[in-house]
Amino acid sequence: MARFHFISGLPRSGSTLLAALLKQNPRFHAGMSSPVAGMFAAMMGEMSERNEFSVFIDDAARQRVARGLFDNFYADSEAEIVFDTSRSWCARLPAVAELFPESRVIACVRDMPWIIDSIERVIRSNAFSPSSIFNFSTGGTVYSRANGLASSDGMIGYAYDALREAYYGPHADRLLLLRYETLTTHPKQALAAVYDFIGEPAFAHDFEHIQFDAETFDRRAGTPGLHTVRPRVAAEKRQSVLPPDLAARFERDAFWNQQGLNPRGVRIV
Repeated sequence: MARFHFISGLPRSGSTLLAALLKQNPRFHAGMSSPVAGMFAAMMGEMSERNEFSVFIDDAARQRVARGLFDNFYADSEAEIVFDTSRSWCARLPAVAELFPESRVIACVRDMPWIIDSIERVIRSNAFSPSSIFNFSTGGTVYSRANGLASSDGMIGYAYDALREAYYGPHADRLLLLRYETLTTHPKQALAAVYDFIGEPAFAHDFEHIQFDAETFDRRAGTPGLHTVRPRVAAEKRQSVLPPDLAARFERDAFWNQQGLNPRGVRIV
């Protein structure tokens, strides 16, 4: 039976690149965001008190059903270790801790202005293809898009709040924050930290020849290139496409970089 770990954190912060690297290890399974987290949430809702038959469902049954979801979804995988990816896992650490006591969560993070910049670049590169990120809307400006992304139920805002919940919560000991900057400039150091954190022996990853294909998914989402991974790990220096005043609004949001704001001693790489 496979052992489970999780990839979570902020969007456009290296989770797909991390998965593409991890899956080079034949003992590992990793990929882009999977449907498991959404299925888990739906199942928990259906087994809650809103179901008239919930009188027949106790927490032990809920845990068995939830564990069965993971085992059955990944039943075709021969990997010893499965990394499931979803931004919502940071908000579900109590359940993760109960279901998989030995599991760890790798949360990918990046300075907020560059996350918004990255999404904006993808949107602009698909000028004739409205994106599911914005409900396929053809209107809006960079300001309205940024506001929507950063709202509490937006693509970035929800993940950011979930990350803070995990970072300051009682299960923070199973959390590793992996900076995008570290992953792209010092990938060997980044992967060594991940392996050490999950307690697995080192593996010789190839940072010069990376393979990952999510083209079909991205096109269906109206956002070609959303999960594109370059064949070689390298940091890209560029000028932001965001107006300076918009970028400045998010400059201080990287709480993990601020001294004195890590009360639970979360490991940050």
